[in-house]
Amino acid sequence: MEHKVSGSSLELRDRIEKAIADEIITREEYDEIIKIALEDGVIDKHEQALLSELQQMIEDKVVRFAKK
Repeated sequence: MEHKVSGSSLELRDRIEKAIADEIITREEYDEIIKIALEDGVIDKHEQALLSELQQMIEDKVVRFAKK
């Protein structure tokens, strides 16, 4: 069974890749990432993997929250 990647997964990946490239994420960017993941009412496997990866990078301080 083939799993298609949803449009929201692609948008989510783009936003997360930007945060990784910058090594900094703002609270607004983080909130927008969560909004994208939740907007269709389902967090699919791709979205879940992306969110987990971002969370791990934040915990490992690879990506840091911007200071206010």
